[in-house]
Amino acid sequence: MARVLIVGAGLTGSLCAALLRRETRGPLYLAVWDKAGDSGGRMTTASSPHNPQCTADLGAQYITCTPHYAKKHQSFYDELLAHSILKALTSPIKGMMMKEGDCNFVAPQGVSSIIKHYLKESGAEVYFRQCVTQINLRNDKWEVSRETGSPEQFDLVVLTMPVPQILQLQGDITNLISECQRQELEAVSYSSRYALGLFYEAGTKIDVPWAGQYITSNPCVRFVSIDNKKRNI
Repeated sequence: MARVLIVGAGLTGSLCAALLRRETRGPLYLAVWDKAGDSGGRMTTASSPHNPQCTADLGAQYITCTPHYAKKHQSFYDELLAHSILKALTSPIKGMMMKEGDCNFVAPQGVSSIIKHYLKESGAEVYFRQCVTQINLRNDKWEVSRETGSPEQFDLVVLTMPVPQILQLQGDITNLISECQRQELEAVSYSSRYALGLFYEAGTKIDVPWAGQYITSNPCVRFVSIDNKKRNI
């Protein structure tokens, strides 16, 4: 049985796992490791410590389907809509820049429900708090080491974590990246995003005419969302 490891439980990793399961014929052991405590990556949804049903999106706030993406990936949108994981965004977002042909969607159960859907569909064994440190070639297998736990061997390893984390990996994997490729990867830049989720008592009224608002007058606060209003629940 082929053994495949996907490192990263965000959108790329979860969808990769689901597509591998769909397209692979025959037995396949599929594992997903992530260094965080839950799936989502930049599409994380946090739960209230007092009520797990009360959630707030800390990453992506809504999904925009452009005409280009609709043409290439319509089946994915149709699948998520059919499973009620996505629905049309109808609540007002102040400051949203709309382009002709764009469609916006929101996830009623939180944006991380998209990732959880694909992970469930993949049938993968998902392990959290697994920080990969080294990848070495051992007897035609990839041996993957992590901060805690014994190394494991796989026939195929797919890396979906951010570029800086890939460049920090040790072992034989460093020999696979040419100097030119390394320079290109090192040139990749990321902008930092910090999110704060506040949970209020049931029945609390926030009297504003919008469900979300882009803010241009503050150097720190860039977007504010009232999640139950944004999701129209």
